[in-house]
Amino acid sequence: MTTLPVRALLLGERIERGRRESDRPIAASPVVLSVGGGQAVLFRYGAVVLFGVAPEDEAPFLAGLGDQIVDAVTPPEEERVTVAVDPAAAEPILPDGTMVLRELSLPRMLIVADVLAKSVLLAHYERRIAGVFDGIEPLARTLQRRGRRNARGRALLRQVGDVLMTLHQMVGRAEVTEKPDVLWDHPGLERVHARLAEEYELRDRSVALDRKLDLVSRTLQTLLDLDQQDRSLRVEWYIVALIVIEIGLTLYEMFLKPPHP
Repeated sequence: MTTLPVRALLLGERIERGRRESDRPIAASPVVLSVGGGQAVLFRYGAVVLFGVAPEDEAPFLAGLGDQIVDAVTPPEEERVTVAVDPAAAEPILPDGTMVLRELSLPRMLIVADVLAKSVLLAHYERRIAGVFDGIEPLARTLQRRGRRNARGRALLRQVGDVLMTLHQMVGRAEVTEKPDVLWDHPGLERVHARLAEEYELRDRSVALDRKLDLVSRTLQTLLDLDQQDRSLRVEWYIVALIVIEIGLTLYEMFLKPPHP
């Protein structure tokens, strides 16, 4: 039984690959490249999965991707796993986290890469949503204790913008619950993909993120509605004050202003 290290990284929002003469891709969708004695699988939504790439080869390869990374994630999300190749294996994941495959064929490698890439993407969004929760929790607590919010409208709009951007990126980048294209040509590997996706809880984590985003959206909408009500109330008081001033000036003109000689 042979083993090799696998490392998944989320480097940015997107990887915009240009065609280079030195590139000799093993596969095109997703792009698979030879890196030293290993392989790298690149996903357009910013993830890279390295199979058996030595550290001395990994560093220059990732540095070479620098100009192709859009909106770099700092620090990058990372997932490490050891893959063991055993022709007699039932392809489970062992208790120590080792991923066992019967062979490291290109289709199996693409399935492993797909699951790990989506896992680091989910980890990135989980961290972002946790940050949004940290931002709105004090607002919700103040609303609960005092019956009013103390956040200014502009700060709330920034929070709403962050949630909307997260939603847009989640929808537009990778459908984490979708099966990889390689299964269309290799339906016999469906069980391998299902086991890995279940092990990394891709569907459950995606559903949990959707629920959190919905809760954040509704919370911020409530706070924005309250902010709008406060603004409307202030405008009404301004109008009342102007009317009172106008009435006062009229009464002054009628009764208190000295007559002209």
